Amino acid sequence: MATLADARAADAPPSGIATPSSERIPVVLPRTEFVYEAIVDIAAPMTLGASPFGERFMVPITGGSFEGPGLRGTVLAGGADRQLLRRDGAKNLDAVYELKTDDGVVISVRNTVLSRNPKNAPRYVFSTLQIVAPEGKYGWLNDFVYVGTLDALRPQREAVVIRVYKVV
Repeated sequence: MATLADARAADAPPSGIATPSSERIPVVLPRTEFVYEAIVDIAAPMTLGASPFGERFMVPITGGSFEGPGLRGTVLAGGADRQLLRRDGAKNLDAVYELKTDDGVVISVRNTVLSRNPKNAPRYVFSTLQIVAPEGKYGWLNDFVYVGTLDALRPQREAVVIRVYKVV
């Protein structure tokens, strides 16, 4: 009887990774597919004060747009990105906001980001996203795990670019 792991292994190239169970259950590395890119307009950060973990900030989300295959619309104003500038220099971001599709459907997003700039190493900015859509045309968004990237558009625009990928 074939298992889900067998089906996934048959569809994926060999990973070359050996684990204690990989002879029985092959290691299949995750793949991603592009879902959308959002350009999110932001206001100036508000300082919320120090905590035992570092300095806290809130960045209001003022609008924007998003687009991907079969998906397009605006970023609604009213969301916010709560940020923690950790004592070690890394940032934890927790943004909650809504997307409104061109056909009027509202999709909720929670984007949790780790951003760090280590010495002598590339910048690291990746996120995990929770996306909640109503049943119907965009209901498929409820059925995947999402990861993303984040880049600033400053100084040309007070905005960030968020690229979202589903893990398949």
